[in-house]
Amino acid sequence: MGRGAAGEGLGLELCTVHRIRSGPSARGSWGVERALHRLPIHEGGPSAAPTGADGSLDSGPQVAAGRLGLGRLEARLNERAVRAFDRWVAGRLGPTDVFHCISSFGVESHRAARERYGALTVCDRGSSHILYQDEVLRDEHARWRVAYHGIPASLIARELEEYETCDVICVPSAFARRSFLERGVPSDKIRRVPLGVDLQLFQPQPKEDSVFRVIYVGHLSLQKGVQYLLSALCAPGMPKIEVWLVGAVADEVKSVLGQYRGRYRYVGVVPRAKLSWYYSQASVFVLASINDGFGLVQAQAMACGLPVVATANTGAEDLFSPGVEGFVVPIRDPEAIRERVLHLYTHRDVREEMGRAALRRVRALGGWDTYGAQAVEAYRAAIDRQRAERCS
Repeated sequence: MGRGAAGEGLGLELCTVHRIRSGPSARGSWGVERALHRLPIHEGGPSAAPTGADGSLDSGPQVAAGRLGLGRLEARLNERAVRAFDRWVAGRLGPTDVFHCISSFGVESHRAARERYGALTVCDRGSSHILYQDEVLRDEHARWRVAYHGIPASLIARELEEYETCDVICVPSAFARRSFLERGVPSDKIRRVPLGVDLQLFQPQPKEDSVFRVIYVGHLSLQKGVQYLLSALCAPGMPKIEVWLVGAVADEVKSVLGQYRGRYRYVGVVPRAKLSWYYSQASVFVLASINDGFGLVQAQAMACGLPVVATANTGAEDLFSPGVEGFVVPIRDPEAIRERVLHLYTHRDVREEMGRAALRRVRALGGWDTYGAQAVEAYRAAIDRQRAERCS
């Protein structure tokens, strides 16, 4: 957003819970080394929260609890950090016209921005409405008989308070927007701003063989629908299709992965700087998520020239037109995934044209600069609406 806003003549200030790193490890992560190096940055955290050696909030306890399978403890530690960071930001917030904060982090800081400076307050929700998210994930875990620790009620209450009191709720996709409308949130309060993709980092590379290959990149979890992807593509009787899974594995899907052992290749975690090569060795990208506010990996795959098969709960409709650059399927529908992938398998000309169309489309949509410009336009529209309401 930094460069897009700078182009609109706006100054930005960033408060972050973690250190900002530049160089290869950060390359492509929201354009850190290019977009943020000109912004005033406050790094660190309050004394009330566990801090690391650099003064930033220490996520080590949450990470350790998660790796030990202590989901409830992980959630409590995470909530403690969220509340502490919110207080810290509220205490050091300077004059501002717009206060934009990631959802659940801004109860006190939103209030401070509004009461001290009359700022427009923006809640940035990167996923669906938190009640829909909790509901669909609870249901999915029950379907697979996996324990679901849920989103803490107190954290849900924080988000609902933000939804109620903020001037604008910024969401990344039409899917996310619908989830808010279905919960009764006024339409004029919701602004859709699709995320960008690093078009310099993600580019097509030569495919080194002629194997028809499906790739998935992301966390291997129930939420990401890996169970449906495997059911669709690794079932007996399928033609010779390679399936590559790239990303970390959640404990909840290890038994599912075990059922299909030998029918897919687990690549593991790959540095972002190397992902383009993996995308480029594939023929199609599949994202079977149950809930994904905006599956950015879809845009990355498109930028590498791949057609996409994705569920309706991924922001796919904001990225491509069904039948042109890819296909949109219902959630929890392995048959639909299988049908679309087999169509691309048996129709090479369609597959290749869709890949070219996907590349053209994602380049036309623009990268993070476009995201920044759209965010600024959302701010301006909301401010203009507020002014009109005051004058009426």
